[in-house]
Amino acid sequence: MPHRLSRRVLLRLALVNAGAATLAGCSSAIGAFDGDSAPASALGSSPIGARGGPVVYAVTTRAPVNGASERPWFGSARAGGTRAVAVRFDPPPETFFGRIGSTLSGDWRINAVEALGNNDPVAALTLEAGGRDVLVYVHGYNQSFERAAIDAAELTRAIGFSGATVSFSWPSKEGLLDYGYDRESALWSRDAFQDLLEALVRNAMVGRVHIVAHSMGTLLTLETLRQLWAVSGSADVAARFGAIVLASPDIDVDLFATGVQRIGPLAKHITVISSVNDRALAVSSRLAGGVSRVGAADRAVLEPLGVKIADASDYGWGIIRHDLFLTNKDVRGVIKRAVERRTWD
Repeated sequence: MPHRLSRRVLLRLALVNAGAATLAGCSSAIGAFDGDSAPASALGSSPIGARGGPVVYAVTTRAPVNGASERPWFGSARAGGTRAVAVRFDPPPETFFGRIGSTLSGDWRINAVEALGNNDPVAALTLEAGGRDVLVYVHGYNQSFERAAIDAAELTRAIGFSGATVSFSWPSKEGLLDYGYDRESALWSRDAFQDLLEALVRNAMVGRVHIVAHSMGTLLTLETLRQLWAVSGSADVAARFGAIVLASPDIDVDLFATGVQRIGPLAKHITVISSVNDRALAVSSRLAGGVSRVGAADRAVLEPLGVKIADASDYGWGIIRHDLFLTNKDVRGVIKRAVERRTWD
């Protein structure tokens, strides 16, 4: 569940004025599985960039609003087809005072959304990504199209990813009381997400395909990987995937256990970022009849499944603690290292 600007503003102002308190080299649970890092050049040091300025691509199953010609571009209704667009930004300023002003005004700002491939949008997106690794970001519950695209841009910049970034944006109603609608919309989007992933991993011109999914987006991701593996699983397909990072997974632990067993060697690509004091997942557990969520489960429950665990319970600050992968420098470092490892495997 995303938390609006107030928490992020306070955190970023604190980081700008006081500096981030690091986790002593990410020792303890967060650094326990890190292993050797890849060379710094694995991801590059530049922020996201493309022709005409910073850009991420978005593939969406949301219905457009006013022809996607102006904000909000895409809404909460489910579309009759999949669309792909290039989302161009005015980036946050690089100066000290500019960063403060940008934090107060809302960080990244979208200045244009441009359609790709009306006849075959996924193929058009794959062509745009050719020659590069791809990072696919899958947002969680209660997210707008714009917020998801901005989070994808911020994450890409924070980890120094130099490939193509794609935000897969499924129809969220953007309301705290719309958990049921969001869950059904996420699962309804499985086929479209599978089409995207298959197009990317089957294109020899595309490098490794990395996935970072958050909250309810992790359920969509796991179920889509299960579908994909059942239809076209092979060693060649598995080798095309890089890191699969599930941040604060809003998934029933029993469902997760059976899902991991059904995706073959892809399970070894998974890193789970969890926190036993994630308040948002405590609410989700109650809504789900009391069954624990993966993102708040004890490490001992998850390790036997063969996935990597980054326990962020002791890191970051705040009451909700559901978006540490975006707001905490050291938790973002877990994602960076997972991507680096899988880039060079």
